[in-house]
Amino acid sequence: MEQPTRRTILKSGATLGAAGVIAAVAPSTPWTWSPALSVPGAGAGVDPHGVWDPECDDLVADLARRGEIPKVNRLLKHWIHNGQPLPAGLPSDLHDFLTRAKDLPDWADSGKLTAAAAFNEKRGTYLGVIYGFVSGMLSTVIPREARAVYYSYGGAAMKERISKTAKLGYDIGTANAFAPDGEHIVTCVKTRLAHSGVRNLLPRSPYWQHSAEEKLPISQADMMVTWHSLPTSAMRQFKKWGVPVDRKESTGFLHSWQLTAHALGIKDEYIPANWQAAESQAKQVLDPIVAPTPEGIKLAHLLLDLGKNLDLSLVSRGVLGALTRFMLGDQIADGLKIPREPVWSPMLELSWGPYVAVREGVLEAGMPPKAYWLFDEFLRQFVLLYMSELRLPISIEIPMMNNPHYR
Repeated sequence: MEQPTRRTILKSGATLGAAGVIAAVAPSTPWTWSPALSVPGAGAGVDPHGVWDPECDDLVADLARRGEIPKVNRLLKHWIHNGQPLPAGLPSDLHDFLTRAKDLPDWADSGKLTAAAAFNEKRGTYLGVIYGFVSGMLSTVIPREARAVYYSYGGAAMKERISKTAKLGYDIGTANAFAPDGEHIVTCVKTRLAHSGVRNLLPRSPYWQHSAEEKLPISQADMMVTWHSLPTSAMRQFKKWGVPVDRKESTGFLHSWQLTAHALGIKDEYIPANWQAAESQAKQVLDPIVAPTPEGIKLAHLLLDLGKNLDLSLVSRGVLGALTRFMLGDQIADGLKIPREPVWSPMLELSWGPYVAVREGVLEAGMPPKAYWLFDEFLRQFVLLYMSELRLPISIEIPMMNNPHYR
């Protein structure tokens, strides 16, 4: 079984031996998802709850020990495009790692990426809402993710963290996401470094230690849970809304997220080969664990206030709360202590389906014009809100501290 090295565990502040760490994070339900369903169609079948990213984790721990993380963050701030040369002056071990990490795997398919670009162009408005809000709110009821965010530096700078999440969703939706002049691969690799930074720091937080069930955060299983909260959840929403999806474009969309998982440091044997395999994995690793936590409730209410200081009349706390209830269901909304809205909740329930049908050209009529305008304007305003986080250059950095305060 692959596991963190002794050096990584000691540097991260964990006090148990490797066997103890893996025993402590073992899930109550045995891992049964077969690597035969993965992109390579084979693998060791090791439970991903006991697998992290040892190469990157050891590297970041060494950078921290040598006091080089501030310098690395300054240099990498100007590394933006996929085909851009690595900055001069990087530590040699980091330079070698990034040279390998930014290469696409041999299973990358340019034809599928072209289909993904077509899908993103057609469905970009829907995807902006799903990535920026539906997936964002779902993350607050993923217990390990909610705790990791809340007690790490991201919990102290939620607007900044939202900006970085928005960048990931924005970059993958661009036509040149994986091309030399695109930015998505670099965004993924920087996120991979940031995850290792969290693994290095978070086990030292007494607050996280007290609340977490695992001894090291962000396992391969945790990363796949977050992955499913994005593409798998998006496809579920399209099916729920009755949005017609071209099969070739759907396959391309999945392929772009398969490559994203690889660039984030997820082992290929855990990346689903197709949508059926993705659903089977999500039903094991995502669906059973969804639950509110004190940390997740606080994060959810921070997200509901996202548009508070912007002049976007329809992106109010009440509207976002109603959207949470409609998209994720009463049980999740009640668990997050989000009240039912007397106007928007019934309007969404009665009119959203006909709205999507009209928008997709399936129906020519069937809903009040005012309701159609309200929904279309909401989508427009939410995407504006989502994009507003990208107005300034966003630098994804290796964290140097945990959350120093809690709300």
